[in-house]
Amino acid sequence: MGALHRRVGENCRTISGSRVNREGPAWRSPQAWITLLVVLAIALSVDLWSKSAAFSSVGENPVVLEPQEAVSDPSYRIPWHGGVHAISPDLLDFHLVINHGAVFGIGQSARGIFIGFTLIAVAAGVFIFGWWTRARSMWAHIAIGLILAGGLGNLYDRITFGAVRDFLYMFPRRNLPLNLHWPGGSTEIFPWVFNVADMLLLSGMALLIIFSRREDQRREALAKKSGDASQIAETQTQGK
Repeated sequence: MGALHRRVGENCRTISGSRVNREGPAWRSPQAWITLLVVLAIALSVDLWSKSAAFSSVGENPVVLEPQEAVSDPSYRIPWHGGVHAISPDLLDFHLVINHGAVFGIGQSARGIFIGFTLIAVAAGVFIFGWWTRARSMWAHIAIGLILAGGLGNLYDRITFGAVRDFLYMFPRRNLPLNLHWPGGSTEIFPWVFNVADMLLLSGMALLIIFSRREDQRREALAKKSGDASQIAETQTQGK
């Protein structure tokens, strides 16, 4: 009987320890680190490879960026090229652009500011991963990995080439209806050229928002369940 009690006690401690590990901070979990780093490595590799492949093959000749020229001349542009019709009819083209601004060309000619901001954002992402998420929060770790990959991919471009390499052009040759136009005057449906890193940033942020919302719903459900259990226990106590 004593051996049985000891075995039951060990099982309870194992279950309790497993629960604590799953609910502990992510920086203590090897599995959480592996998830983050694998997603980061794969996504960053895809971004850098896609940029290199596009700038080597989309134009009539490979485009070799000279960092000194791109940094010193914010108006520097890629030589004219016809581009590639990637998905017809007019859904996606490959067209080479260098972007001195942020996502979709926002904030031109602020390279130093964007480098500093990206470094701060990367540090914040690591902090959020380690101390805000739990060991069990796999989807949050995937989202943060995507965000970090997008930020580091564009940071690499800014440091190496002085500007970000963009090549994805959605809905080319399609205009807004009813003579509508964007504040800059463009009548195209989507006048911005972007890259895989931009997609990683936006998809990671969307996934993180969804995860955060579901976590709030989970906490509300647990709180309600705990409140119902407390009320039942109180009622039973009063009945006695």
